[in-house]
Amino acid sequence: MKTLTRSIAALLVLSASLLAQAQNMAGHWQGVLQAGKDLRVVVVITSADGLKAVMHLIDQGLGQGIPATSVTLQGSTLRMAFAGIAVTFEGSVAADGNSINGTFTQGNKPLPMSLSRANADTAWKIPEPPKPMAADAKAVFEVATIKPSNPAAQGKLFTIKGRQVLTINTSLADVITLAYGLHVRQIVGAPSWVESDKYDITGQPEGQGMPNQNQMREMLRALVEDRFKLTTHREKRELPAYALVVAPGGPKMTKNDSNPNGLPGLLFRGLGVLPVTNATMADFAGVMQLAVLDRPVVDRTGLQGRYDFTLTWTPDETQFASFGVRIPPPSGAADAPPVLFTAVQEQIGLKFESVRAPVEVLVIDRVERPSEN
Repeated sequence: MKTLTRSIAALLVLSASLLAQAQNMAGHWQGVLQAGKDLRVVVVITSADGLKAVMHLIDQGLGQGIPATSVTLQGSTLRMAFAGIAVTFEGSVAADGNSINGTFTQGNKPLPMSLSRANADTAWKIPEPPKPMAADAKAVFEVATIKPSNPAAQGKLFTIKGRQVLTINTSLADVITLAYGLHVRQIVGAPSWVESDKYDITGQPEGQGMPNQNQMREMLRALVEDRFKLTTHREKRELPAYALVVAPGGPKMTKNDSNPNGLPGLLFRGLGVLPVTNATMADFAGVMQLAVLDRPVVDRTGLQGRYDFTLTWTPDETQFASFGVRIPPPSGAADAPPVLFTAVQEQIGLKFESVRAPVEVLVIDRVERPSEN
């Protein structure tokens, strides 16, 4: 009985010690990441309900912090993972508890980074997230410029930065697929330049605040109809498609309830590396349809809400055609990531099923090269 009592007492002491250690980590930590240029990083750690962390990349112009998917403290070793952007941090906490000497790793690129505990006087100010555009605001551009892209530019980008909507190295077909939620195969009757001519678009909306994704799409639709004189009609046609469904065993993604009205993050970190944050299944299906797969994608998961995950795979020659890049042959390395269809099932618990489905197509009735800015 005495042995049991001593064991319980020791366990209580250990639990109290671990709790105190975790509580001591709470605070505002900051450091400079040297990634070609100095980037300030702030990590806010809390301990009220187990260790949690939110990272702020305050020189990147991001509108919101990035929550960690896991935070652990074992002895003096702190580990944090931010799965949505494929980032990990591992560091050794100094004996005085005021600094952490560690490594920031994104993908397979480790960079040294030390974090120091800040106080009210030394803490870097975390920028306020931009206020969202009002839901009833008119979703049109007050001013927009359309310029030919640099012919040497690689890849393409759609993004929202503050109030601005930006596209870089995008064809009109790319813009239409995003604005109307389509795969390029769903565009019918377009002249060849619609896919070959590339543009950079910068637009600022009439309404104040940051537009959401639906407002961005609505503004792009108005833009192409005005500046490219686009007129269309819709038809239903049966096309080869992929149905996104839940795999046996269920989803393996992290639910994100932090910002249900925020923008999703779906920015590729290379061909076959897709960190996803705060995204719905419709968002994920949309980016796979828009950028990766060779046919439309229909979301049949039935999953509600938003999720974080990172998908890593070895692409094949049928993928990323819209990026205009040539996929290298598989390396055959033992540690190479799996092919896409295997990775989706193993890493996030979903499946792409090949189907034929009635799909709405957009038939081009009229289109012109853009008017002058």
